[in-house]
Amino acid sequence: MSTYEILALFGTMAVLAAIPSASVALVVARSVTAGVPHGIVVSMGVVAGDLLFIGLAMFGLAAVAETMGALFTAVKYVGALYLMWLGVSLLRAKPDTQIAIGQATERGNVFASFFSGFFLTLGDVKAILFYLSLLPMFVDLAALRSNDVLVVISVTVVAVGGVKAGYAIFAYRVIASVRGKRFRAFTMKAAGTALLGAGGYMAVKG
Repeated sequence: MSTYEILALFGTMAVLAAIPSASVALVVARSVTAGVPHGIVVSMGVVAGDLLFIGLAMFGLAAVAETMGALFTAVKYVGALYLMWLGVSLLRAKPDTQIAIGQATERGNVFASFFSGFFLTLGDVKAILFYLSLLPMFVDLAALRSNDVLVVISVTVVAVGGVKAGYAIFAYRVIASVRGKRFRAFTMKAAGTALLGAGGYMAVKG
């Protein structure tokens, strides 16, 4: 891959990662309710799901994804329910609830954050079609080389992971800096409503 192709791929993936979506809502919600580390771990889960789809696309394993359609469908509904549960939790949370900065992170909760991001990404099985159409613009899949694979993996981790982690840090700082209970309440209600909407959309879309 040329430098131009790498930069173009990076820019494309960064912009797409920044577009408001269910994964962004999940990253923000986990960061706001459990702290920045959880938001970043969710981002890692999202990246892991993207890398799985990219691997399927790069190595011509789209048929494998099709045969696992039932599993992906089940994962999609689990992810949708999880998003809606988080949304309800935010809607019911008290606006004066404070997040302890530097709070110890429980291992079990970290795993839950990672797999919530991972399974949410897997729930969008159409992503494999997206990567099948996107990657050929930057990589000749018929003449794939090991260094191309490493470049795509690196670009995905930095672009997608960096943008999602940026959402986690920004959201946490905004909430932590808010003094007024009324504004905090509005912010949490808005985030909860967004998660409910994202979960509902994820559940009903084809």
